[in-house]
Amino acid sequence: MKKRRLGQSELFVSEIGLGCMSIGTNLSAARRTIDEALALGVNYLDTADLYDQGINEEIIGSVLKGKRQEVILATKVGNRFEKGKEGWTWDPSKVHIKEAIKDSLKRLQTDYIDLYQLHGGTIDDPIDETIEAFEELKKEGLIREYGISSIRPNVIKEYVKRSSIVSVMMQYSLLDRRPEEWFPLLEDHQISVVVRGAVAKGILTNRSFSTLSASIQGNGYLSYTVDELKQLREQLAQYESYSLNELALSYVLSSKVVASVVAGASKVEQVRENVKASQIERLSTDALNELKQITKEDTYLQHR
Repeated sequence: MKKRRLGQSELFVSEIGLGCMSIGTNLSAARRTIDEALALGVNYLDTADLYDQGINEEIIGSVLKGKRQEVILATKVGNRFEKGKEGWTWDPSKVHIKEAIKDSLKRLQTDYIDLYQLHGGTIDDPIDETIEAFEELKKEGLIREYGISSIRPNVIKEYVKRSSIVSVMMQYSLLDRRPEEWFPLLEDHQISVVVRGAVAKGILTNRSFSTLSASIQGNGYLSYTVDELKQLREQLAQYESYSLNELALSYVLSSKVVASVVAGASKVEQVRENVKASQIERLSTDALNELKQITKEDTYLQHR
């Protein structure tokens, strides 16, 4: 498994990371999934305190006993929740961040987090206070680096300008090329993109269209109509040397600013498929240009 540097940090992450949100709450099943990922060279695990109200972090902590040094461990903060109660509230305050990390460290059974990420954010947040919290956590040795998980251009621009983030987690795929507008800015500041949603809710896999969500089958995806999605899948199927999953991962990994693609998996077979798809021969420049011509180069209309 190839590794890429996360921003200007000393963190080198596998091109495929394991998105732990979907590993479930069964410890033995989650252990099999995580152990298989590690065995295949995945070293980047991504979670959040909000997932299953902390249970996800607890499971990861149990599985990583004796293996902590093998992984780059990322989690997220900013959503305040009360265990056993539905819902959560947004809280990017310094007080909350510095309190929440104590709980995450306890659940993860570790004394440091490699990448601590703000789990969202708005332009109305107390951004300087949030940055101050992360910088203090770095000085205290509780985190090695920090980043944000956001698709809002105005939020991203402020953190690029005012902080020392090393990464931005963004939804990015052949069907959602909106982040590409901001890649030059991030490259100029040596900030990496961590990708989520690379297979566009299963559209860019070999699943039959009839097995996709009712929302996609009825309404399409982002600016794509149902008919456009079906037509595009037929066009992509003409790349006979590549499965849809392989095309999807190869496309997003072709961008130098991308450090890792966080791929969710709830079972061992999905981990194997994702790792295998990332190890194919990369698409040629001509093929990449063709893919750009048959997909939409949309931009974010809100939060500019």
